[in-house]
Amino acid sequence: MAQQHLDPTDPTAEAVTGDALAGYLRAQATEFLRALRLHRDTGGNGAGGSVRGHAGAGTGGAEGSADAARALRRSARRISGSLHTFRPLLDPDWSEEMRPELAWLSGTLGLEHAYESRLDRLLLALHRLSGSTAFPAQPVAAAADPVDVAVAGRVAGAAPVPLKAEPAHGSGPAGQTAAPERGNLTVGAAKAGALLERQLTLARTRAHSTALQALGSSRFHAVADKVAVLASEVPLTPHAPLTGLRPLAGAAEERLTDAVAALPLVTAGHPYNAQALVHGLSPDPSPHPQDGPWHQVRLLLRLHRYAREVLHGGDAPMDIRLLTAGQALNRHRDASEAAAAAAQAARTPRITPATAYALGVLHADQRHEVEAARFAFQQAWQRQTVDAP
Repeated sequence: MAQQHLDPTDPTAEAVTGDALAGYLRAQATEFLRALRLHRDTGGNGAGGSVRGHAGAGTGGAEGSADAARALRRSARRISGSLHTFRPLLDPDWSEEMRPELAWLSGTLGLEHAYESRLDRLLLALHRLSGSTAFPAQPVAAAADPVDVAVAGRVAGAAPVPLKAEPAHGSGPAGQTAAPERGNLTVGAAKAGALLERQLTLARTRAHSTALQALGSSRFHAVADKVAVLASEVPLTPHAPLTGLRPLAGAAEERLTDAVAALPLVTAGHPYNAQALVHGLSPDPSPHPQDGPWHQVRLLLRLHRYAREVLHGGDAPMDIRLLTAGQALNRHRDASEAAAAAAQAARTPRITPATAYALGVLHADQRHEVEAARFAFQQAWQRQTVDAP
C-alpha cells in the first residue's frame, strides 16, 4: 500500500512504544465514558442509533441519544481493535476478557441502525427500479391484503398513484400494458415494499429493545466499570513501555495485504460477475459464499486504520485511497446484506407472483451493487499498488 507502509526496520522512523498505546486506550476509554454520560442525560431512548418511531423522547433527545450510541460503538470498536493488534503488550487475561465484551456491545448497539439503513436502501432501490416517485396503488382485483396497500402508501411518503392504462404495442385491447415485465415489477413493488417494511421494522424494533436491555444489564455495567478503570490505568505488560509498536502494526498491515491477495481481484476487475447470481434465491438461507472473504478484508482494513491511529496518537494523516477502499467495502457489506434481506422476503409463504418477481429483481439489483463495490475496491487497491514504492 502506498505512503502508509509500516516498516519496523526503518531507522528514521520515530520510536513509538507501549506508552503511546496506553495513551490511546486512555483517550478512547474517556470518549466511551463521555458518550455514556451523554446517553444517560438524553434518556437513552435511541440506543441503537435510530430516531424514528420511538415514543418517550423528543426529537432532540432521541438524536442526542443516537449520537451517544454511535460514539459508544466507535470507542468500543477502537479499544477492542487495539487490544487485538497489540495484545502481546497487554495483560493477557484482562485483554481476552475485554475483547468479546466490547464486540458484543458494539454489535448490539449497531443492529437497529443496520436494519433501518437496510430498509431505506431497499425502498430506494424499489423506487428506482419501478421508475416512479411513489409506489403505485394495487388494482382492486389484485389487492388481496388492504393493509399492504395502506402500508405501501406510507412507505412511499405520498398518496398511492394508480397505474396508467397504456395501449399495447401492436394489436390488443385498450389498457393493456406495453411492457409486461416492467408492469409486473411496478405492480409488485408496492406489496414488496410493504413486506420488507413489516419484516425489517419488526427486526429493528426488536433490536432497539435488545439494545435498551443490554444497556441496563449487569453485563454492560461490568464492561463500563472496566472501561472506567482503563481511563486511568492501562494493564500493560512490564516490558511494554520500552517495546516498539511498529512491528505489531506492520503485522496487522501484512494480514490485510495477504487477505486482499487471496481475493478474486481478477473477477472483481470486471464490472459484471455472473457467478454472483448463481446462488440467487436458493432455498439455502446461509450467507452468500463469495461474501465472507470480502467482509474479512473490511475488518482487517479497520484494524489497520486503528493501528495507524495508535502510532499517530489518534490523529493519523488522511489517506484518500485507504478511505476510498474502506468506503467501497462498506458499500459491499450494505449491498450484500440488503440482497440477503430481499431473498429472505422472497421466501415468505403465499406471496403473489408479482411480489416475488419484484423481490427477485431487487435481489439481483443489490447483487449487482455488490459487484460494483468490489470493482470500486479493486480500482482503489490497484492504484495503491501501482503507486507503492
